[in-house]
Amino acid sequence: MGTTPLKLAVLVSGNGSNFQAIVDAIEAERITNASIVCLISNKADAFALERAKKHTIKSIVLDHKGYPNRQAYDTALVELLQQHKVDLVILAGFMRLLSPTMIEAFPNAIMNIHPALLPAFPGLDAQQQAFEYGARYTGCTVHFVDKGTDTGPIILQSVVPILGSDTLETLTQRIHGEEHRTYVEAVRLFCAGRLHVEGRKVIISE
Repeated sequence: MGTTPLKLAVLVSGNGSNFQAIVDAIEAERITNASIVCLISNKADAFALERAKKHTIKSIVLDHKGYPNRQAYDTALVELLQQHKVDLVILAGFMRLLSPTMIEAFPNAIMNIHPALLPAFPGLDAQQQAFEYGARYTGCTVHFVDKGTDTGPIILQSVVPILGSDTLETLTQRIHGEEHRTYVEAVRLFCAGRLHVEGRKVIISE
């Protein structure tokens, strides 16, 4: 007998290209034992909502402007996710910091992708930070979310060299390509039950 698919929820604020990569991987059965039960956006004009419609994935707009503070918003978000019995929350360009309310509800079950090799260049505009610093290499990092900013246990990283001919735009484009591949792999490993957190380390079992 097959196992019940894990229920995934994706949180977005904009284009949703990483969401699309994960959807494509599930449909192509490169990610198995998983189903996206909802896409949640804090912005009604996010293009990711159109992507969800094309794949008949339930899409929900939960506008943060309707809540007095971050904790109130996250309380509503947790309730919504729990209603859908979500096993893994995937942040795909969700431009909001999560409060402890959200993180405590889903310990080691919220993933994020950051466009740099953490712990280097955390926070906003990571590609620009690395480019302007003169780094020779940057990349992307998939990590579990904790109460810090880009400080959670690292799952996977992919390296992108910064070429002498690069502009910020070409570098960002190459990092995005690696993000799609790396995020899909991290979600695949989680859904296969192969990720185990021990302190600050994520152990990937065979």
